[in-house]
Amino acid sequence: MPDRPLRVMADTNVLISGVIFPRAAYEFLQHALQGDFTLVLSEQILAEVQYWMQTKATHLQRAAMTVFLEEVPCEVVPDPPRAEVERHFQLVRDSKDVPIALAAIQAGVDYLVSHDQDLVAQDETTATLRLWLSPMPVVAFLRDVMGWSPEELEAIRHRTWEEIG
Repeated sequence: MPDRPLRVMADTNVLISGVIFPRAAYEFLQHALQGDFTLVLSEQILAEVQYWMQTKATHLQRAAMTVFLEEVPCEVVPDPPRAEVERHFQLVRDSKDVPIALAAIQAGVDYLVSHDQDLVAQDETTATLRLWLSPMPVVAFLRDVMGWSPEELEAIRHRTWEEIG
């Protein structure tokens, strides 16, 4: 572990999944709330979350996301300029993910956590991105960085809200 707190960017899909399902992304959000790392969010991620809240979220999901965003200690970083995004359009497989990847690189985060295979695939499509930071799925982050055991991960794999209580 570095001497400074870890800085971790979560993609929009992690934030939304963490509010909808009480599984790995939910536990990721709990670690962020506890200050186990500094959560880093780009302006675009926050805008995407707001759009989801306005157009697709239920009342309870909106309330949960609002409380999370109000309570979580986080750092908001700017989006990269459009010209820079266009220059790096091949940074990852899906060009729509380039602004998120560039924001993570420019912010100097340690990890980019996402459910999006265009960002976390361990193949040639993310080779350049992996030169700058470590993109990984939520479960891998919980296991490899937060120290969760396979048994702990299995216990939450199909967990329901009723089981949380």
